[in-house]
Amino acid sequence: MTRPIPGQPTEVELQILRILWELGPSPVREVHKRLEAEKGTNYSTTVKMLSVMLEKGLVKRDEEASPHIYRAVASREKTSKRMLTDLVEKVYAGSTMSLVLQALSSTKATREELDEVRKLLDQLERP
Repeated sequence: MTRPIPGQPTEVELQILRILWELGPSPVREVHKRLEAEKGTNYSTTVKMLSVMLEKGLVKRDEEASPHIYRAVASREKTSKRMLTDLVEKVYAGSTMSLVLQALSSTKATREELDEVRKLLDQLERP
């Protein structure tokens, strides 16, 4: 497994963030139910991962609530934008075009996907 970029969530942390984005603020038991179903994770691992994510500033914990409620600090959109920006900078030397060309050439895009790309390009070209 590759190492995450410092400050970026790991694969498992991203999985937990996806759960929190979908469910909204949730207690450990709700997060664990999902992780257990998806990965067979045990409860103590879920608690430990949320603790690490709390230290990293990826989640916040409402300690007034009983049981404690966890929520993602950043939205899915903000997190994905930050991760994509880091990817473009570190892998493609800041060239968004290189990323787009690589993405489009690495798999066969559907007609619908190509239409979406054309619409986006049209929007970007408008003054």
